[in-house]
Amino acid sequence: MTVLLGCIADDFTGGTDLAGMLVKAGMRTVQMIGVPGEPIGEDVDAVVIALKSRTSPVARATAESLDALRWLRQAGCRQFYFKYCSTFDSTPKGNIGPVAEALMQALGSDFTIACPAFPVNGRTIYKGHLFVGDILLSDSGMRHHPLTPMTDANLVRFLQTQIEGKVGLVDHAVVGQGADAIRERFARLRAEGCNFAVPDALTNDDLMAIGAACADLPLVTAGSGIALGLPRNFRQAGLLPESQVADALPPTGGRRAVIAGSCSIATQGQVSEMRAKHPAFHVDPLDLARGRDVVSEALAWAAGKIEKEPALFYATATPEDVKAAQDRLGTEKAGALVEDALAAIAQGIVSMGVGQLIVAGGETSGAVVKALGVTGLRIGPEIDPGVPWTTALAKEGSGEKPLALALKSGNFGTPDFFLKAWSKLAA
Repeated sequence: MTVLLGCIADDFTGGTDLAGMLVKAGMRTVQMIGVPGEPIGEDVDAVVIALKSRTSPVARATAESLDALRWLRQAGCRQFYFKYCSTFDSTPKGNIGPVAEALMQALGSDFTIACPAFPVNGRTIYKGHLFVGDILLSDSGMRHHPLTPMTDANLVRFLQTQIEGKVGLVDHAVVGQGADAIRERFARLRAEGCNFAVPDALTNDDLMAIGAACADLPLVTAGSGIALGLPRNFRQAGLLPESQVADALPPTGGRRAVIAGSCSIATQGQVSEMRAKHPAFHVDPLDLARGRDVVSEALAWAAGKIEKEPALFYATATPEDVKAAQDRLGTEKAGALVEDALAAIAQGIVSMGVGQLIVAGGETSGAVVKALGVTGLRIGPEIDPGVPWTTALAKEGSGEKPLALALKSGNFGTPDFFLKAWSKLAA
C-alpha cells in the first residue's frame, strides 16, 4: 500500500467530511475509526484516521494525534493533514493549536497554515475573520455551543491564544494573485518568525490556490476545504492519475433508518422534514436519567415500522431544551446518556435488517460506529457538500454484507438531506 496523503481528523463526521472531499477530487480514500492496529489491505491514495479528540483534554488529544501520525508515517505518507471543523471548534486552551504544534514538532516542521474555510458551506475567511454565511462566527449560533462556544471570529488572534509560536495573515489581496504570491507571503511570514499562516479564502478558486502553495509543506492544518487543492499537487508530481473513479462502493441493500443526535439548527430542520413524512421516535435524556428503558421501547416500536419505510430515531432538541437537560443532569451526563442510547438503538436496528443508515452529529456518529464495531469506511459518492455515503470495511473473508453509513456533521446538509440521501446509493 502506497499512501500519498495521511490525515488526522479530530472527530468522526469531520473525518468523513474530509474523506469525501478527497474522493471528490479523485483520491481513493478510506477512513479508519481510531488508529489501526495493523496495516490495512485497501488500495488507496489517502487514509483519514478519525479520532474523538476535539473536546478531549489537551494532553490526551495531543497524544492520540501523535499516535495517528506515527501510524501514517509508517504507511509511507508523503504529506500530512490535521483536519478540524470549519467553524474552528475549540477553546482558548486548544485543542487545535497544541495538537498542530505537536505534529509540527514531530515532523521537524516550523511552518504550516490554519484555514478552516469551506465556501460551499458558507464558511469563508476575510481579513483573518471567519464568517458563517453573511455573519461573523462570533455572531452565529456557534457562540452558544455547549462545549466550544466560539465568541471570537478573528482567527489570527484566537489561534494565538492557543499556541507558543506566532500567527500571521495572508490577506485576500495576496491570495487573489495565486499560488506563487501565496508562497512568497509564506516565505516573508517565516522570515518574520511566524509558524502559522491564516490565509483568507472566499471561493473554491482561493482554496485551489492555497492548496497549490502548500505542496511542499509537510503538514497542512485546515477544515476540509483545502482538500480540493491538494490532489492536483500529487498529479503534477506524477503520483496520482489524471482521472480515476474514486467513489465506487459495493451495492448495499436492507432497510433504511436515520439516527440524529445533533442539536444544530441544520439538523433540527432535517429532523422536522423527516418527521413530516416518516415515523419518528424521540429519545429524551430526562427519560433515560429516570431509568426508563427507552432503547427497548424504541426497538419494539421499530419492529413494525422499518420493514415498511425509513424510520427516524432522534434526540435532537432546541437550545432551550438542551440547556434544561444539561442543567438537570450536567453536560457530560446528558450527552453520554443520549449517545449510549442512540448507539444501542443503532445496534438493534442493524440486527433487524437496516443496511443503509444515516447518523447526524459528530459525537453520535462516533458512538454509533464504535457500537457497531466499525473499524474503517470506504468513502463513496457525495450526498451534500462535506457528506458522502460510505460502506463499512468488512473483515477479510467474513462474507459480511456491506453496511452503508452516512455520517453527517450536525451543521451540514440541506433541509431535505434525510429524504434525498438514499437516491445517491447504487441499487
